[in-house]
Amino acid sequence: MLPIIHSTSLWLYNIFLIPTLFFSVLFYLITISNFFLKPDKKSVLKNINWPKVTIQIPTRNEPVAIRCAKKCLELDYPKEKVEIIIGDDSNDGATTDIIKKFIKKHPKIKFLRRSSNIGFKAGNLNNMLKYSNGEIVVVFDSDFVPPREFLKKVIPPFVEDEKVGCVQVKWKFLNLMHNRISKLASAILMVYHQIIAPLNNRSGVSLLFGSGEAVRKSLLLKIGGWQEGSLTEDVEFSVRVLKNKYKTVYISDFEIPGEAPFTLKGFFKQQKKWAYGNVRTFIQHARWIIFGKLSLLQKFLVTFTLLGYASAIFLVLFTASGFISFFSETPAPIDFYKFFSETGRIMLISSGFLAAMIVALSKEKRFGIALSVLGSSLTIGFVIAVGVTIGFVNALLGRKMDWFIIQKIGNKNPNWNLAKKH
Repeated sequence: MLPIIHSTSLWLYNIFLIPTLFFSVLFYLITISNFFLKPDKKSVLKNINWPKVTIQIPTRNEPVAIRCAKKCLELDYPKEKVEIIIGDDSNDGATTDIIKKFIKKHPKIKFLRRSSNIGFKAGNLNNMLKYSNGEIVVVFDSDFVPPREFLKKVIPPFVEDEKVGCVQVKWKFLNLMHNRISKLASAILMVYHQIIAPLNNRSGVSLLFGSGEAVRKSLLLKIGGWQEGSLTEDVEFSVRVLKNKYKTVYISDFEIPGEAPFTLKGFFKQQKKWAYGNVRTFIQHARWIIFGKLSLLQKFLVTFTLLGYASAIFLVLFTASGFISFFSETPAPIDFYKFFSETGRIMLISSGFLAAMIVALSKEKRFGIALSVLGSSLTIGFVIAVGVTIGFVNALLGRKMDWFIIQKIGNKNPNWNLAKKH
């Protein structure tokens, strides 16, 4: 029986090696191309007639929303032109009471309460849209902490070009140094923010991230608002923005802090949800992405951004088949040279994403945690890849998946010391 298992697993190992190598090479090429990108042009408009802005903070059982709202009250922007709405979908009465108590002290903030979270976050956003008076709608997830100058950074592109429909700023992570999970979660997101997003932006196919984003209200209304029930309503909306010939601008030299997952359960669920949502978005818009009026480079980048999670599937299959092959082989004295040379070959074949992470950490000036991140990638990373695989496969099969919120430090302590190292 063992010889059959060994030969079959070895055959599968060699089969899965091909797509694993393919994705690894893609990550290497995308990482290398990033070094040749020219800096984005900065808006230098002066004497702007600042448009009215509505800030939306969707929340569900997250008292940390009051931390975000406090920071919104401090934004450097004409006060009469800023409207703040907290959309509460909580089924936890204690959270609603905390937010209401805060609202009483700050009556300028609107409070909208829904009896359920129908449509998930997108449903909450669409509900707030009905009561939004701003020309520009800004969305912050409740755990994000907008810098004082946020609005004056994101508004100029809208004023400069009427075809700019959305603006997205780069994320950074408040709890990066919390533990090994938060370091790995942050490093994985850095690959997108430092490597993939700048390339998408330069190629004219930027996508939104779900927080730290600004959108023209008129465009939201024109193309039907956020897609309710979507697990990645930001990405799905971004594709519709492209289809309607509007631009999304990514600002890479300005950051908004938020929280990264710091529990294995939260990290697992986050990546599973994003893999599911991105794949469903591709399936929904596949015809346009493949046959629409995009350049070959743009088609590739949109496809890679939405389906790049497939790399995790092949990595899981490649690793699992290799593991089974190794332990089902006929016992014999260990050939250390063969063992280490084969291990080195495998690492090289599958190292594209790891290389991208190292480059991203270097760009973020966080190279000091590289060894910790690499170690976590080879352990925790495999578990997360399984989560991605589950999300990807469920999306392909059209199975429904529930929306959920991951644990946040700020929910236990909304006044968590933001001055801590992060």
